[in-house]
Amino acid sequence: MSAGPADVGARVVLRRRLPEGALGDVLGHVEQWSDGVVRVRTRTGTTVEVAEADLVAAKRVPERRVPERP
Repeated sequence: MSAGPADVGARVVLRRRLPEGALGDVLGHVEQWSDGVVRVRTRTGTTVEVAEADLVAAKRVPERRVPERP
């Protein structure tokens, strides 16, 4: 994984194993990464908690680009 507990505040994408066995992604800013849990705030303001045991991959990604106005 290229993201970890030192990336609190950074924008990341997490790939996680879902209860039904499928994989799902979470994109947002890490609010907390401790005690085996990663808490990410998404663009919509929703907070998602992911157990480290369910993580398949974690990657730091660039900040969202703001489109320029003509």
